[in-house]
Amino acid sequence: MDVTVQDVIRSLEEPAGVLESTVDKIVCGRSAEVVQGIAVSFSATYEALNRAAELGANLFITHEGLFYSHHEGAQEMLTLDPVYQAKQALIEERHLTVYRFHDYPHRYSPDEITDGLIEAIGYDGYPIRHLSTASIVHLPAGQTVRQIAEHLKAKLQLSHVRVIGGLDVICERIGITVGYRGGGQHLIPLYENEQLQLIIAGEGPEWETPEYIRDAMTLGGSKSLLLTGHAASEEPGMSRIADRIRQQFPNVPVHFIPVAPIFQVV
Repeated sequence: MDVTVQDVIRSLEEPAGVLESTVDKIVCGRSAEVVQGIAVSFSATYEALNRAAELGANLFITHEGLFYSHHEGAQEMLTLDPVYQAKQALIEERHLTVYRFHDYPHRYSPDEITDGLIEAIGYDGYPIRHLSTASIVHLPAGQTVRQIAEHLKAKLQLSHVRVIGGLDVICERIGITVGYRGGGQHLIPLYENEQLQLIIAGEGPEWETPEYIRDAMTLGGSKSLLLTGHAASEEPGMSRIADRIRQQFPNVPVHFIPVAPIFQVV
């Protein structure tokens, strides 16, 4: 029996229920298209889209926006841009259907993207309490921020992470969140409410939580913040999405396409 794009979308959205407001949608292509193969990635880069086509996939599932914006509307200002035109041409020439899958996995219980990071760094065996936009992990042995940073670099194959706060602070209770959830309104209350020594996040405004940590350290506090980068924090969760699809549709080829780090440190 043929599997359509809509069949795949329905299976992915069902665990979260119906969301009244979401950016998730088919950006290019048709829901009735018969799926020949599926590619899953954090970002629909030109390189990743081309690789998907080479692998025989005609459904591309991306976590982040196709045309360089979280919300719709970027296409209107890019109509005459050669990069946009080349990407759109590739999608059309290779007959790709592109589905944005961002909000639904974050609404799984627990958040599939956060849980993917926790599993990837090997913390899934520790006591965990899941909140709606973060998870609290208890490290029974206690480790320093420096040790945790080195551990994350090894597990996520990162050349570096960014740390604000004391590297020698002993951590027993840490918070973990992903993506662009590193803002002060979200993270600052967590430190006190959950009695955290460290929060691991993807990224956020540098003038919010980092400046709070700076002042806390000046006043003799022992709080730290570790930033992995947006993609590094969310790619493991999207890899789990690929695994989920393989289980749901065992007869359809499914490929996870990692995206190379976007920044160089010079």
